[in-house]
Amino acid sequence: MAEEQMEEAASSSAAASGTPFQLQFDKPIPFQIKLAEWNPEKDLLAMVTDDSKVLLHRFNWQRLWTISPGKSITSICWSPDGKVVALGTEDGLVLLHDVENGKMLRSTKSHDVAVVCLNWVEDEPLSRTDKDDLLSYEDRTTRFFPPAPVMPRVGGLNSGDTGLADENEEAIQAFSSAFCQRFNILSSGDKDGCICFSIFGIFPVGKININKVPIHVQFSQYKTSYRLQGASISKVSLSTNLHQLVLLCCGKLINTEKLSISKDISVGLHCVHLDTSIFSNRKNELHQVSQQASSIQDLVEVVRASISMMSKQWSNAMNLFHEKFSALPSLITAHGMESSSEDEFLSLLFGTRTSPALHQFLVSSLGEVGLKRIAKAIDSAGRELRIVVSEHLQPAVEIISFRLAELRGLARWCSRFQNIGLDEKLMDGVTEKVGMLIVQVERFSRVAATVLYLFQNFFSWVLKCVKILLSEPTDQVPPANSELVVIFLKFLLDKDPIKQLLETDQIFECDIDTARQVEQLVVFGGFTDTQFLERSLAKQFSELEESLKEAFLMPFTTISSQIHCQGLLPLYPVTSSEALSSTCTASSISFYKQDEDSQHSPCSYSLTDYICFKIPDGSLNLRNCIGVIKNFCNSRSTISTPSLSGFLLRMPDEYECVDLSLYKDNQVVLLLSGKFSSESPGRSLMVMLQIENFPFSQLSRTLPTNCNSLQELVALELQLDTDHGKVRSIPHLLSTPLAVSASRGVACIFSSRRHALVYILDEDEDEGEDEDSEME
Repeated sequence: MAEEQMEEAASSSAAASGTPFQLQFDKPIPFQIKLAEWNPEKDLLAMVTDDSKVLLHRFNWQRLWTISPGKSITSICWSPDGKVVALGTEDGLVLLHDVENGKMLRSTKSHDVAVVCLNWVEDEPLSRTDKDDLLSYEDRTTRFFPPAPVMPRVGGLNSGDTGLADENEEAIQAFSSAFCQRFNILSSGDKDGCICFSIFGIFPVGKININKVPIHVQFSQYKTSYRLQGASISKVSLSTNLHQLVLLCCGKLINTEKLSISKDISVGLHCVHLDTSIFSNRKNELHQVSQQASSIQDLVEVVRASISMMSKQWSNAMNLFHEKFSALPSLITAHGMESSSEDEFLSLLFGTRTSPALHQFLVSSLGEVGLKRIAKAIDSAGRELRIVVSEHLQPAVEIISFRLAELRGLARWCSRFQNIGLDEKLMDGVTEKVGMLIVQVERFSRVAATVLYLFQNFFSWVLKCVKILLSEPTDQVPPANSELVVIFLKFLLDKDPIKQLLETDQIFECDIDTARQVEQLVVFGGFTDTQFLERSLAKQFSELEESLKEAFLMPFTTISSQIHCQGLLPLYPVTSSEALSSTCTASSISFYKQDEDSQHSPCSYSLTDYICFKIPDGSLNLRNCIGVIKNFCNSRSTISTPSLSGFLLRMPDEYECVDLSLYKDNQVVLLLSGKFSSESPGRSLMVMLQIENFPFSQLSRTLPTNCNSLQELVALELQLDTDHGKVRSIPHLLSTPLAVSASRGVACIFSSRRHALVYILDEDEDEGEDEDSEME
């Protein structure tokens, strides 16, 4: 009887204003959806299945692509421009995928445990000032350099063989350049209480552990400190003006002076306000540094891939060389001789009688075909080395050097860049390291050219010897550049300079004169590290990487230290560890712009934060309730500043709130699934409420008095036949998730019997058409 009354109430409400929420379609789906998110700029819906496949559908439900990242996906969000979808994984990775084809653009290890929430926010144009335009920064690299090189590819190798770039290089370049135009920050939270911040989703700029952030409370006579223990992040939201971040976390609240507080309120869901004004106050500086640093990181990967590929290519060619020439020492031993391979070739070069072992090796074991095969392999590897150096390695190192010089110049502007941790001494050091790498690349090119020239002369001479020995039995050998052949035999038959330069554990000895000249150059501005010529190319690159990590760690640490806790509000307690582990219930956080004040600049505006959450049954002695609070971030208590306030709303007994989402214009969308019984197949409701139509009650901001604030509120009953909002009846039992797009004005819901229903939230349809749709 009660259920019939509720349906009649819903029907009367719908009849009063026409049936709301036009049903676009109702489609069966062959999988269970656990995450879903609308693209903010296009009519695209990204979904994650229970087995962690990622699907992208158009508004008409046409599937564009499906990918299987091979990892358990735990969170999802879109970039502000809708061109990239970010995925958080169970093992702490943040994956960035291209919207066009689903290919992975980036993989960042930001966390050690599961990334349970993501939030990607772009700096609002309205938050910019004239000062921002004055301090705007132009990337001058394109003035002096061609487009940055991409990962090298060598003919004859599959992409899987190289272990380097896939086929999405153009998309990666477009991604990097596009994200350097508008300042944006990707925030990610994990189940151990850590929050990471990445500019453009690429450059890590800060990390905090909410369990280690002190929460200071000032009373009239004394200050008390609290902190969270064992907290797990469930939701994060950074404001569009970048001033504040609101997060929800499940954990225990303790008094660091008294070790604990009342047990009935210490464990539960807490709302935390973090001051992130460093992002807003220094966004121009951060934009400039991250723009250069992100490009440098891309180019570092190009250098790494180039060295790796050159090492593999040369190693393959030399393995063939040693495989063929290894037969000569065995033949020398078999003939009872005590000479070496080098001695045998020197004897042949200077006209001594050809030994039986060398004759057999040249005529039978090696032969003309075998020698040509080795020469071709060495020559091909040499060409590939030259291509990789000239088209990938050298331009990448040169652009890195230019960008580091730009950062070095910025670091000397202490009044602006010292506050974000751009250290002048560290930038001087890393700039010197990249200068040494440029010298190493030049040395490698010269050594490689010399080695290949010696190989070419040696093979040419040996080939003539083989032809003569095959044509007629004679001891006469063709003339050769004996000096070059001797150098080859002395230095290359047992040693490999190219290989040594591509290995990190090699140490080179410099002659006294060279070492003295390098030391003298210090006076004229040369490198202070005079031992760099003793290192290999690979070792110098390794040292550059370490120097870069140290230089970029300083801004990371500095920014992290300037993110502070401004307030904490316990929302509801839980009484058991099992309840705490399952407390990641439905919640939503949003910031809404307020009316502009004519007395202020037209570029300025204020934001009001709204937090909506479902309260577990039994907590706060409530059942089937949701809570809504606002103005949590307005910490200044003045007459003109709105106070922290909220209300509780009890759902009808016949329905359970399975999910919720804040919508535009201070609205909230509730997904109410009917309770299944043998008498009723189960019907559900989608309800859109105007939040401001409900009476808000003031809440305390001060710990520990605010621990009981929500409990003192009287829960309001949700009346479906009022004018507080719109109600849509749905002939299915519903399950999570609820995907709502404020920018597109649509919502997608999923039924327990695996149906996807898409509704247009901002349009009404004729009642007759709606009834026909529901009957399908």
